[in-house]
Amino acid sequence: METQNVKDTVRQIFTEYLTANGHRKTPERYAILDTIYSIDGHFDIDMLYSRMMDQENFRVSRATLYNTIILLINARLVIKHQFGTSSQYEKSYNRETHHHQICTQCGKVTEFQNEELQQAIENTKLSRFQLSHYSLYIYGVCSKCDRANKRKKVNNNNKKEK
Repeated sequence: METQNVKDTVRQIFTEYLTANGHRKTPERYAILDTIYSIDGHFDIDMLYSRMMDQENFRVSRATLYNTIILLINARLVIKHQFGTSSQYEKSYNRETHHHQICTQCGKVTEFQNEELQQAIENTKLSRFQLSHYSLYIYGVCSKCDRANKRKKVNNNNKKEK
């Protein structure tokens, strides 16, 4: 779907959600939605705040960002991820299912897709539960940190031998 069509669609979904739940339709909320749907990948509140100030030239408080993010999560237009101690968000409308690899050493988050894994999860029979969506986080050590750890170990062994 073309970017502008997606933005128009999510704007309509958000408008319907706000109307149905008795929330105000403010220009700030729509500016936040538009900015989020211009971001590729994950973002946190600080990144969103900076982007709104720098690129969008739209001043909103952090409180407005947090409150609007909650509305967008409830409207199923944004997903919240908890990567370690960091809360990250990403747009959820019209997105391919993907998984996350999280390095426990440097905190780097990498998205990946695996058709077999996706099929296995989607075909899993769940007792008294209808699957709507899911998130998968795989924790480990990225190749960069792994190489650094091996170099460090080799250097420490060389020091002990001397």
